[in-house]
Amino acid sequence: MTLYVIVCATGPAPGVGELVGQAQATGWEVQVVATPLAVDFLDTDALERQTGRPVRSRYRKPSEPKPPRPSAIIVAPASFNTINKFAAGIADTYPLGLLAEAPGLGIPVVILPSMGPSLSTRIPYRRSVEQLRAEGVRLLDPPTVVDPFPWHLALEQL
Repeated sequence: MTLYVIVCATGPAPGVGELVGQAQATGWEVQVVATPLAVDFLDTDALERQTGRPVRSRYRKPSEPKPPRPSAIIVAPASFNTINKFAAGIADTYPLGLLAEAPGLGIPVVILPSMGPSLSTRIPYRRSVEQLRAEGVRLLDPPTVVDPFPWHLALEQL
């Protein structure tokens, strides 16, 4: 079973290796996918050694091998921007393209947001939460304690 971990450019992103390790310990093969801005937050070499797979942030070229289809997707840490774009059906990056298709393909999606109350209480965000949950996406409430970031909460939803 292959778990895609989509990482957004928020403060906890550099620690995503912890989630990768937790997932691997429970039997998942992990593919890390980073939003274009998140790439600069990550130690991609370390993640590639940990997973045995390249960190993906763009669509593959026709000559490149096709990655395995995900059995499930975790978006963590998830940004305000990515959550709202996912809910609106905007697929302007590789990670958002994966998310746009997932509900229609029956792929479980779990989202662990990383944002403060100034964003999580906004009406556009609350609408996005309602819409995604109505489509079966497991969107958790933003954690109130983020140091350390509670990666395990997302994994427990699978």
